[in-house]
Amino acid sequence: MPTSVPVTSLYVPASRPEMLPKALNSGADVVLVDLEDAVLAGQKEAARANALALLDELPDEPAVQIRVNHPRGDYGIRDLLALGRHPVFRQGRVGLRIPKVTAPDDVDVALRLLGIDDVESAPPVHCLLESAAGVENANAIARHPAVVGLALGEADLAAELSLEGEEAYTWIRSRIVVAAAAAGLPAPAMAVYTDLDDLAGLARSCARGKALGMFGRSALHPKQLSTIKSAFAPTDDEIRRAREVVAAAAAGEADGTGALALPDGRFIDAPIIESARRTLQLAEQLS
Repeated sequence: MPTSVPVTSLYVPASRPEMLPKALNSGADVVLVDLEDAVLAGQKEAARANALALLDELPDEPAVQIRVNHPRGDYGIRDLLALGRHPVFRQGRVGLRIPKVTAPDDVDVALRLLGIDDVESAPPVHCLLESAAGVENANAIARHPAVVGLALGEADLAAELSLEGEEAYTWIRSRIVVAAAAAGLPAPAMAVYTDLDDLAGLARSCARGKALGMFGRSALHPKQLSTIKSAFAPTDDEIRRAREVVAAAAAGEADGTGALALPDGRFIDAPIIESARRTLQLAEQLS
């Protein structure tokens, strides 16, 4: 897992401007400024104005993404037209989070509304897959040249597919993990955990996602951030084993050995060595 991939992201409704500074100082790696689900219809215009005001004084850290409304709807069209006129947004300093993506042409529509003709000048695009169609088209969406990340919108999926319980998402999560990896994208972050008081349940859910190859998670409240960070950080045992592998690799490189076996019988080769190095890099990042 590349260490540049954020571990925690925090949603904040743009309709609550007093919450924006708190979110920016929460310790989240990414702040997700929401113009969509967290904003009532009567507050959409004010929320958009608040998001644009934030861009006027955009901090260097943390990273910021703006979740617009769907680009084929009236609110999304207005969101994207307004963002496309803002110079900071066009500099690529802010990520675009598109909800309910069902196919790559949803991304094309968003870019046209932003006034972007050359995909190389597009902002980093993060796609939320929230329907059966989106999951089925995950491979094609991930390969769109403007897309830098995939994530699931599990609440909408649960409603469409009548899903119940954590295990119901196993295949769907695995599907987008593979789609992202095949397209050379980072591992997808997990969707929000909606029970804010169940931190033990959040930790167990994160462990399930981590085991499937997901990395990091979005949060609805700052109190969830430390649990998410801890869940995706390497354990002491993982760090110890990674150090053993890297040390053995260094010794093998010195004497010209290729594939190696550790004293406890574990066989190691290049992919295992690279994984161990990533584990140590991540441990250093999170320390």
